Amino acid sequence: MQNHPYAGTGAHTTSYYAASANPSPDRPALQGDIQADICVVGAGYSGLSTALHLAEKGYSVVVIEGARVGWGASGRNGGQIVNGLNASLQTIERRYGKDTATFVAGVVQEGGEIIRQRVEKYDIQCDLKPNNVFVGLTDAHLKELEARQALWRSYGIDNQEMLDRNQLQKHVKSDLYSGGLIDRTGGHMHPLNLALGEAAAIESLGGKVYEMSPILSADTEAAQPVVKTAQGSVTCKTLVLCGNAYLGHAVPDLEPRVMPVSTQVMATEPLDPALAAELMPGDDCIEDIRYILDYYRLSADKRMLFGGGTVYGGADPADIEAKLRRNMDKVFPRLKGVKIDYAWSGNFALSFSRVPQMGRLGQNTYYAHGYSGHGVTGSHLFGRILSEAIDGDLSRFDVFADLKWYPFPGGRALRVPYSVMGSWYYGLRDKLGL
Repeated sequence: MQNHPYAGTGAHTTSYYAASANPSPDRPALQGDIQADICVVGAGYSGLSTALHLAEKGYSVVVIEGARVGWGASGRNGGQIVNGLNASLQTIERRYGKDTATFVAGVVQEGGEIIRQRVEKYDIQCDLKPNNVFVGLTDAHLKELEARQALWRSYGIDNQEMLDRNQLQKHVKSDLYSGGLIDRTGGHMHPLNLALGEAAAIESLGGKVYEMSPILSADTEAAQPVVKTAQGSVTCKTLVLCGNAYLGHAVPDLEPRVMPVSTQVMATEPLDPALAAELMPGDDCIEDIRYILDYYRLSADKRMLFGGGTVYGGADPADIEAKLRRNMDKVFPRLKGVKIDYAWSGNFALSFSRVPQMGRLGQNTYYAHGYSGHGVTGSHLFGRILSEAIDGDLSRFDVFADLKWYPFPGGRALRVPYSVMGSWYYGLRDKLGL
């Protein structure tokens, strides 16, 4: 990975989302030396959420983006609003204690609420729809879903409903699954249009968003942190680093904490509306609960958006369609031979603990990253918590900042092969139905 891992001109990847994005201006690169109350690095969901909350509080906010708004995971993901962290509440309780698990249970639905509030308040056109469904392929999977429902209920969260095989057919028409669990507070949307709408909201409040400005360095220890780009700098009272999997080498202290992992998505041609309604009668978003999972939903124009797979280290597969098509055909045999119009890849940042990280580097530099594949809701939540801390309320920030983070085994050189070995093990368990 280079100092700033943006390919070519920094234009959006050739995804369905980029092709169907709402009109948005090309924002200028940072030129010259400027000052601001807040400088946020990264115009993905974490940075946009933090900046928007702070702009609403009256701070002067500058957002620095290395490519385009939503260029990374925030504009490429499956578009699924899934409550919870990658690490389960059971894992969090075992690792960090009951009090921490109770705290996390109290905030895991907040990210989705923030998204819905933003969409309504700023009239963001992003095809927002309700409901996400977790599906299981085996009886063991259904027992796992039942245990999840019971666990969440024990923490006072009772918005999930078990679905048997017949009930599931009202949401997804596939013979592959034994049943599922619906979360009616989840949902799905056009992720890039959400990011573009949030950037416009920041600008409507007087904030500045600069694109095509990858940072070269950041003085995180200074009382007034300084961020330098190729053509300018920002001196600020508070710096917030939200580069996640795309921050590169610019902030060495953060680099070993997360590992880039790529996941892939493809979009079919628009389906016949009758076929789309038959396959996905609930128009929900779906994900299975295997370690290496499938996730999918319908777009507004009735394409099947089908994602899955992981590549540790963040490399792109040679043939994304070939990688995903076999799985889609298993779920929906009637889609065999349907034309694929778009296929793309993007990186998320994996933390070894599967718990996102937030903290400080120096007194006035904050960071958040490592959502481990659950960043749509987690990033919006962390943006709010960061804004609270910067505004003087550290109560929620301190809970996450105090959680111990763990380095990947093998360090930078061996973390990828070790992680691949782990994925093989869990992938074999999936195949054996264990």
